[in-house]
Amino acid sequence: MVKTGKPVENLPRSGWPTKITPRARQQLVQEVTKDPTTTSKELQASPASVEVSVHDSSIRKRLGKNGLHGRVPRRKPLLSKKNIKALSKKNIIPTVKYGGGSVMVWDCFAASGPGRLAVINGTMNSAVYQKILKENVRPSVCDLKLKRTWVLQQDNDPKHTSKSTSEWLKKNKMKTLEWPSQSPDLNPIEMLWHDLKKVVHARKPSNVAELQQFCKDEWAKIPPQRCNRLIASYG
Repeated sequence: MVKTGKPVENLPRSGWPTKITPRARQQLVQEVTKDPTTTSKELQASPASVEVSVHDSSIRKRLGKNGLHGRVPRRKPLLSKKNIKALSKKNIIPTVKYGGGSVMVWDCFAASGPGRLAVINGTMNSAVYQKILKENVRPSVCDLKLKRTWVLQQDNDPKHTSKSTSEWLKKNKMKTLEWPSQSPDLNPIEMLWHDLKKVVHARKPSNVAELQQFCKDEWAKIPPQRCNRLIASYG
């Protein structure tokens, strides 16, 4: 299973049945209250939603009925002790004043555990994506001791479906899982991204180098049992 740092938006789906139970709704409200920066996409991949197919728009509507509405988080440079009282910490996305404060990573996992995680420097294009696959997919397959029948799952990002990438995958004999162009976002790696964001933010990285290292450290710590349960729940 693979995921690059840029999310792919899905077209709205009509007629989606309401499947959020009162208990799940309470859990979602508690999660947003605890961390207001949590997005509806992340909530869609949360334990409260994973057992049923719930569209992110349904989650937003339910939260709205509880007085919780989407906002653009206030991004600030790392704060000094002098002005840190001005803002609530949990409403700030930590950034680094010089050189940017976010990182884009590619990572993968299988039912047997997490695979490699690669930091993406610069702009992601088809050539960069192919280089990442070359350096990380087969090593991950070996690390995880996958059978020869393994299949690569990727979404419909143009870099993943470009002619050059399709030819590269065919040349390197990497079989991919067909992904309908307007299908629901059923990529289980979203759950792990949700987990990773939480634990990395909790460690409060003070610069980009720390942020990158924390991502690598925490990704490697993901229990194989967690990965196995996720794959099974989407099977």
